[in-house]
Amino acid sequence: MADPAPRSVDEHLERVLADIEPLAAHPQPLMDALGLAAAEDVVSTLRLPGFDNSGMDGYAVRHADVVTAGAEHPVHLPVVGEIGAGQSTGLLVLPPGTAAKIMTGAPVPSGADCVVPYEWTDRGVAQVRVDRAPALGQHVRRAGEDVAEGDLLVEAGTVLGPRHLGLLAAVGRPTVVSRPRPRVVVLSTGSELREPGQPLGTDSIYDGNSFLLAASARRAGAIAYRVGIVPDEPRAFLDALEDQLVRADVVVTSGGVSQGDFDIVKEALRPRGVWFGPVAMQPGKPQGFGHVGEDRVPIFTLPGNPVSSYISFETFVLPALRKMMGLAPCSRPQVTARLTHAVTSPAGKRQFLRGALDHSGAGLQVAPVGGPGSHLIGDLAASDCLVVVPEDVTSLAPGDTVSVVRLDQEF
Repeated sequence: MADPAPRSVDEHLERVLADIEPLAAHPQPLMDALGLAAAEDVVSTLRLPGFDNSGMDGYAVRHADVVTAGAEHPVHLPVVGEIGAGQSTGLLVLPPGTAAKIMTGAPVPSGADCVVPYEWTDRGVAQVRVDRAPALGQHVRRAGEDVAEGDLLVEAGTVLGPRHLGLLAAVGRPTVVSRPRPRVVVLSTGSELREPGQPLGTDSIYDGNSFLLAASARRAGAIAYRVGIVPDEPRAFLDALEDQLVRADVVVTSGGVSQGDFDIVKEALRPRGVWFGPVAMQPGKPQGFGHVGEDRVPIFTLPGNPVSSYISFETFVLPALRKMMGLAPCSRPQVTARLTHAVTSPAGKRQFLRGALDHSGAGLQVAPVGGPGSHLIGDLAASDCLVVVPEDVTSLAPGDTVSVVRLDQEF
């Protein structure tokens, strides 16, 4: 069966995303929600602080009793109690003309309207000498001055970072509704592949793709299961795939999708309705996408060459995973930079060149790294971006402006 006419990169991505649904949201423990998108508006049910409390270790006083205090004319007050954070002392009201020792975060008793820091006193126990007067209200944290009851704390769609989680915990929320991390099963196909650490034969190579793709999935926020190597046998591939579907929200394979006699992924999955065909891109032309199993798990079948596989993941799989997690934008944002060297590109294909960004000059510059070969994983590792050459551009000169995808920047 001949492959269909080539799809453009944009068309293939559009079709992929149209077939991907966000995962069902549910309450998740705060630490598990780090990096996920909130799927609810979180409104505070209490105020922060919950009560007037001291911002310093010192003495709670009435401002009127210490307003005249100074180094030359200190004020002496009897100490009628001690209030520690989280320790109930029974001192709810401060009588006029007295002071109460108070710790940071402890509730300020009624009647007290400022706190004298230890540094402005002699730290007396039965009686305290105040050498400097605080301003009215100084060093008192007022109830609700940070967060009021009913305040919107986190808006739906917000990517939850450490500061959001700290705020939610501070208002007593143990969970937040968010979409879970997709479980991504990664399979490499090829009878020539060996696990790192094993001896190599004269015609074998180490499997780098499954590590590359599983690490990419984990970095995207997913839960990655690296299954490892599947030989070039359709039945062995289908058996391995069926074994993994129980724990998969997405399956990613590499290899076995081109035009060779041993392209067993295409042979095994095309009869099951998975689409295979060319995409007008370099590298990464042979692609496959569809659904497998009773639960219709999305499957991405990527090329076997490591650079093709990685760029295909960045272009198609990463946006799908982000949509499943409710993260926006789905695709990495692009920036512009000026080329340092001339490049050529095949007509009618979107080329993704490896590049290295230079921030040292007046503007952003990008230098191509290595050649266009889809097997050059050393050059891929030395890159920090992809230079995107449009389909209708066949050559670019030094100084020309290009679009660049930053690979190591969170978004």
